[in-house]
Amino acid sequence: MFSYKRGKEQKVDVKESHQLRNEVHLSQLASVGQIAAGIAHEVKNPLTAVKGFLQLLKENHDEMYVEIAQSELQNALATLENLLHVSKPDLENEPHQTVNLSVELEALVHLFQDQIYRVQIHKRFQDTDAYVFGKRNQLKKALFNLLKNSFEAIPEKGTITLEHKVVDDHVVVSIEDTGTGIPQEKLSLLGTPFFSTKLDGTGMGLTQVFSVIYQHGGRIQVYSKEGEGTRFVLSIPRESKKMTRGVVKMDLQLREDEELRDFFIHNREVFEECLLSEAANVREKIAEIHEVGNINLVANAHKLVLYIVDGRVHDVVSFAQQEGMSWAKNSLTLAFNLEWIQAVRRVLLDFLYNYDRMRNEGNSLESFYNREKQINKLVDQFLNYFIMSYSNYKDQLLQAQKELVDNLSVPLLPLTASMSILPLVGAVDEHRLSTIEDKVIAQIGATRIEVLIFDLSGVVHMETKVIHRFLDILGGISMMGCQAVITGIRPEIVKTMIANGITFENKAITKGTLQQALSEQLFKKE
Repeated sequence: MFSYKRGKEQKVDVKESHQLRNEVHLSQLASVGQIAAGIAHEVKNPLTAVKGFLQLLKENHDEMYVEIAQSELQNALATLENLLHVSKPDLENEPHQTVNLSVELEALVHLFQDQIYRVQIHKRFQDTDAYVFGKRNQLKKALFNLLKNSFEAIPEKGTITLEHKVVDDHVVVSIEDTGTGIPQEKLSLLGTPFFSTKLDGTGMGLTQVFSVIYQHGGRIQVYSKEGEGTRFVLSIPRESKKMTRGVVKMDLQLREDEELRDFFIHNREVFEECLLSEAANVREKIAEIHEVGNINLVANAHKLVLYIVDGRVHDVVSFAQQEGMSWAKNSLTLAFNLEWIQAVRRVLLDFLYNYDRMRNEGNSLESFYNREKQINKLVDQFLNYFIMSYSNYKDQLLQAQKELVDNLSVPLLPLTASMSILPLVGAVDEHRLSTIEDKVIAQIGATRIEVLIFDLSGVVHMETKVIHRFLDILGGISMMGCQAVITGIRPEIVKTMIANGITFENKAITKGTLQQALSEQLFKKE
């Protein structure tokens, strides 16, 4: 880890007056020339490709061209969507609320479980009861982008250090990595649309980070040194009040005498928008999850909501078990699903509140609480059965893999109709001997092997109790009318047997090498 206090440190304090920089930065994002230049670079290329493939389609009606053209169009649309989200940060009408950044960081780290094997996470959290006031999902996405960049900046193994504390009535979050670092001349360009230090990057992630932090009255400091790593320090004004997320009034349509189920169906688009806004981190993974596991998160959310609203307990449980197995089978990160379902819960309750409010049933607390209790109960049941199904499938998968490894550790190879060889390599412990016993005894019974050659040339050491257990197996083989032949016993094992008065006499024939045993046994057969 490099020090940031040395005289030659590379530091950028984006502006001493964060308010002034806020105005400058937002005006830059709104600059037509800057956005147009980015569009020319990022959107023109895929659109040119689409034009080329459309021309090819005139000559050759190949569906592959359509698929490629659609993919390129999707890339262009994604770029434009990112531009809209950044250049119009208030486009998503997300309410302000109190946010605990230490809690959000803890939750976000779990989304990178597949990286923990190579990157160590160090946490130095203080003042964890401190809150900021702002748009929770936008702040989460900003932290997610910084974490993602830190993981991607570490090519192999490394460390990410997270800090959280209060300084001068500001909540300060630090994300530091031991990655490749950023050249000094490029530090001042960070946060500019379409500038990225990554070969395949667009820079939109950091642009979102800078925009969100400035919109919340905060500031960003960046420290970096090539070859040693980078540190982002975010400072956001502290909110003294501790509040929870309140219900959200929505502009929804309610038809006369409409039931709650139908209310959800014809307001489906609004539900989807709210859900995608609420689950900001999962939104980035929707396409990937669909591609990897053929799981349509949005469609499945609608299905689950209707099951819950209808009170169809059996369908909720069955659906949870099916989804749990599917997520486990495709090795999808469990944390993404948990965040997604909790977002479904929150939006569902918001819809329930608006439904009762619009039907003038707001004063009917008993009705609301009964529905709310039933909804939470069914969501909890879904989560419980989902996790159980996910865990059970993973356990079965691990067991199957263990059995496969066990079978591979006992490679019983047939030489002739009546002769087989079992070459053993590596450690032989009691567990492996149990597998050997099961497989050998079963194979002798099924195929009536007359000679079984154990080649121990790859086994360096066997404990005394393991050797005794091996003798018992040889006795069982003899009882079944099969002759055991042992070859390649290593000197270390012989010394252990001599020291403990153990012998293979009357249990097996011993030969110095596998070649000797094969020559003699095959010669006998001839």
